[in-house]
Amino acid sequence: MSLEFFMPMIPPTVTYQEKQVRVVHGKPVFYEPAELKVARTKLTDSISRFRPATPYKGGVRLVVKWCFPRGRHPDGSYRTTKPDTDNLQKLLKDCMTACGFWKDDALVASEIVEKFWAQVPGIYIRVEELP
Repeated sequence: MSLEFFMPMIPPTVTYQEKQVRVVHGKPVFYEPAELKVARTKLTDSISRFRPATPYKGGVRLVVKWCFPRGRHPDGSYRTTKPDTDNLQKLLKDCMTACGFWKDDALVASEIVEKFWAQVPGIYIRVEELP
């Protein structure tokens, strides 16, 4: 089974790495700042429309193309500035897990991630079952 879709949007640039910590009664308490909560909600709301009828149970390959508004950059050129792809992916995979694409994102055994400047901003996602 494979699944492929494109979500037209301006991709969030806030990442999972931006979680904050505060100390309460001598113990660290982690929390998400407002920007991160907004990004998580935006991704979850967009992704939920594409969730598979049954979650993937075996290994998968995840292909993601992050397409950012190009501004003065050529359409389709690689984006070599922040945010880092690994930080973008963490939040995306957490949202996909919450939406029921799989039980645990540990099932993602292969990942192809690219960032581009694009005339049409959005996030392209393909999920493929591995043999």
